[in-house]
Amino acid sequence: MLDVQNQTDTRDIPLDKVGVKGLEYPIRVLDKRNKAQHTTATVDLFANLPKHFKGTHMSRFIEIVHHYRNNLTMPMFLNMLADIRADLDAEASFGEVHFPYFLEKTAPVSALPGMMSYRCGYQGEVSSRGRRCTVSIAVPVTTVCPCSKAISERGAHNQRGIVKVILELGPFFWIEDIIDLVERAASSPVYSLLKREDEKFITEHAYDNPKFVEDVVRDVYISVRDAKKFPRFSVEVENFESIHNHSAFAYAEYRG
Repeated sequence: MLDVQNQTDTRDIPLDKVGVKGLEYPIRVLDKRNKAQHTTATVDLFANLPKHFKGTHMSRFIEIVHHYRNNLTMPMFLNMLADIRADLDAEASFGEVHFPYFLEKTAPVSALPGMMSYRCGYQGEVSSRGRRCTVSIAVPVTTVCPCSKAISERGAHNQRGIVKVILELGPFFWIEDIIDLVERAASSPVYSLLKREDEKFITEHAYDNPKFVEDVVRDVYISVRDAKKFPRFSVEVENFESIHNHSAFAYAEYRG
């Protein structure tokens, strides 16, 4: 059967990336409590294309994802990219995998359980220069404004924010541990199920622990740095302000 992709292209233009984008696929990842959990990922996979090839073989990307779907740990993600590079005879391969990661969390007073989702992802590249992989974890939190508390006779405005940590892969770590240290740096964690006694506790706890976005970034930064596991990382916080028509934002990067 004719292989059109392998035909020669004469336009003398190499392509930096070709592949598949927005593929939704069921995957299996590690879970600290339950050993593993099944979730659904959105997958982008690419390889470079030399100038003399007309096209790439898109089906091979899907075949390789299907092969790795039941063990898509962080190291295996890089092995998947290495297989793509080898199978397509490419100089480099690239990929991103984003998925919701679910944890059961109990309310602070009633102890009722509910499921929380955290948006996580792997981003990587494999080439003759080596392997590079980062892991992103986005954690929703609550913050109370220290300024509002200091200047107001009654109450203080609060808001939900997203803390995003991007970690360069080093020694093994659990996603749950990063989530825990992020939540401890906020005014309060966020929960899916709360009764009145839980709401009272969280409201008062957050009020007693006000944080600017700058505070959260610095506190998360210190905790991640002191873990001494990551050669590079970044921390960013976006607060969806409750009394402003904009978000508050802060960012810091550790380069080793």
